[in-house]
Formats: sequence, C-alpha cells, structure tokens
Amino acid sequence: MRPERGARRGFVLAATVLAADLATKAAIVATVDFGATHQLAPVLNIVHVLNRGAAFSFLHNEGGWQRYFFIAIALAASAFLIVMLRRASTSNAERISFGLILGGALANMFDRIGRGAVVDWIDLHWGPHHWPAFNIADIGIMAGAALLVAHEAFRRKPTRQTDA
Repeated sequence: MRPERGARRGFVLAATVLAADLATKAAIVATVDFGATHQLAPVLNIVHVLNRGAAFSFLHNEGGWQRYFFIAIALAASAFLIVMLRRASTSNAERISFGLILGGALANMFDRIGRGAVVDWIDLHWGPHHWPAFNIADIGIMAGAALLVAHEAFRRKPTRQTDA
C-alpha cells in the first residue's frame, strides 16, 4: 500500500471525528440549556457544560491563560500527528490511532478558539457517582490513545540475532 493512500484514510478518519464532534456540540448548544441535565438512560445523562480546562477539568478554574496554552498544545500535537500520518513507515493501526487523536484534538481546539471552552455533554454515572462529562472529540482521543498502546503492546517485535 502506498503511504499516500494510508495517510488519506487517517485524514478521513480525523475529518469524521471532527465533523461528528462539531455537529453534536452544535446540537447540544442549540437544544440543551446551559447547565441542564436530561436523563437518557439509567446510567447516561445529556448535559450542557463548558470545560475551560483539559481532561477531568484539569486547570479549569485558572484565570484564562490555560485556553491559549491548550490551543498551543493542540496545534503542536496536530502538526506532529500530520507528520506521523504522512510517514511511509507508519503502520495502518498507527494511522487509525493518529487519525482519531487528530480529529479529537482539532475539534476541542476549535471549541476553545470559538467558545473559549470545550462543550461537554455526555454524562455517565452510577447512582450518585459521575464520570467527568465528555464529548465525541474526547472519545476519539481516548480510543486513538488506547489503540496506540494496544498496538505497541501486541505488535511483533523483531527477534534479535545472536552471534553463534
């Protein structure tokens, strides 16, 4: 397989995650009042919250500088992921991982640029215990990272030649 074709698949996956995330966030902003909670299933609520921080609301309550910090990180990570997607030696599993992460990073970056914070709307819980709210971009980032870890953990390692 030519590297260009594999890279294209990674970019299409990134665009799919980006589009799905932007569309769902737009729907939440348009239909769910800020701060509202709607039970969808016994363990799933649809919410409308803004996260000015990173994962698990890390740095959420800082003075605003974190917005630009996370935008800069997303830009740097996106540039790195684009280079990795285009590399001839990148495997298909890595391209899928990089595409998922790239789409999620760009989607959350666009939210930070346009809204000043990331719209989170998926609230998983068990009774009173809630996981921090998240979105499609976060799912893409986490799935891509998990796939990358699994790929590294289970890929065939070259056997070492011993001198006999």
